[in-house]
Amino acid sequence: MKLKKKWMLPLLAALLTVGLAACGSDKADSNKKDAGSSASTVGESVDYKIIGIDPGAGLMKATAKALDEYKLDDWQLVEGSSAAMTAALKKAYDKQEPIIVTGWTPHWMFAKFDLKYLDDPKSVFGPDETINTVVRKGLKKDSPEAYKVLDNFHWTPEDMAKVMSDIQAGESPEDAAAKWVKDNADKVAEWTDGVSKVSGDKLTLGYVAWDSEIASTNVIGKVLEDLGYKVTLRQVEAGPMWTGVADGSLDGIVAAWLPSTHEDYYKKYEGKFEDLGENLKGTKLGLVVPSYMDIDSIEDLKK
Repeated sequence: MKLKKKWMLPLLAALLTVGLAACGSDKADSNKKDAGSSASTVGESVDYKIIGIDPGAGLMKATAKALDEYKLDDWQLVEGSSAAMTAALKKAYDKQEPIIVTGWTPHWMFAKFDLKYLDDPKSVFGPDETINTVVRKGLKKDSPEAYKVLDNFHWTPEDMAKVMSDIQAGESPEDAAAKWVKDNADKVAEWTDGVSKVSGDKLTLGYVAWDSEIASTNVIGKVLEDLGYKVTLRQVEAGPMWTGVADGSLDGIVAAWLPSTHEDYYKKYEGKFEDLGENLKGTKLGLVVPSYMDIDSIEDLKK
């Protein structure tokens, strides 16, 4: 009996070692899957879903085209909103889980989270864009002072990011805009150079509910209010925003992403508005993932 026990103890120890090694291997495989070690595991871990924003955005159109161009037949683009997308991103990021979202720069999420764009070798998302100021026909004659300010308006992605970050930290868009205007008097003075004050003249500016456009529209709205205008900021979808400028129900927008994002609307209403040119350079569109995910290109999603 003693000899039998002595013989079994080493065997049990060996079996236990093998079992622990197998468990460790399973755990490693699981961690690999969670981190998205290959395109196929990324697809499985996110249920082959890309979290998008509002369906009217040009970014969604570009993403749908990317699914087609890269032959990602099993993938689904989930419609929603900018707020819903960032909420989903935060939830996944906090748990270090895989997620793929439609993203753009400037956006506060790049300051808050460690993110990266997936390479786009087919250039489906196009070159970097600008954000332009577009106004209704006749604004220069009807409201020459407002026209001058809108024509002069320009700032940087860093300027915009400061306002977006303050809003994300809990300040209201109005307070964040007023703070930026106060702290950047020299830049505002460039926009208002040679502009006379008015007394209660009405202006209506449109914008889409992107964090970037909330920031820019509130800032320019504050500047115009300080000049004596009674400004109404109207949040709408992209289509109605462009329709409003074309039919004159909106005086202007500082939220025209060109040449790709709003290309369809620009072509549809061309000749019915005035493009005052870019107010911000340095934008980018594409698919975005947390940096902890081991994936670098849209091409990898089809493996």
